[in-house]
Amino acid sequence: MFEVSTPNAPRPAGHYAQAIVHDRTVYVSGQLAIDPQSGERRLGSIEEQTEQALQNVAAILDAAGSSIRSVLKTTVYVSDIRLWERVNAVYARFFGDHRPARAVVPTRELHYGFQVEIEAVAALKESR
Repeated sequence: MFEVSTPNAPRPAGHYAQAIVHDRTVYVSGQLAIDPQSGERRLGSIEEQTEQALQNVAAILDAAGSSIRSVLKTTVYVSDIRLWERVNAVYARFFGDHRPARAVVPTRELHYGFQVEIEAVAALKESR
């Protein structure tokens, strides 16, 4: 088991790792719409927040030796289920023809005014 850390995704704001790899599986902590370079919270549209959160997941997966194409399952937390159609449109474009298993969890609110948080479980690439 080992911890994954990359400057290409937001630094953890608490006692957790960006991801943990165990038994050729990557467990990515929930990602918010935070710019990894500036640390700025991206509180724009739900589409912008979803895209940034997914980019952060992708950066962590890359650092772990995996990729979006190797995602097995995601959990998507959304602050208002009425936003789901817009989140899903960005999500579908981002993943393309890859369709990982997914859970959608409507919540009342997320930290600091964010509207979406995404965590993922992925396989390591075979070449690692």
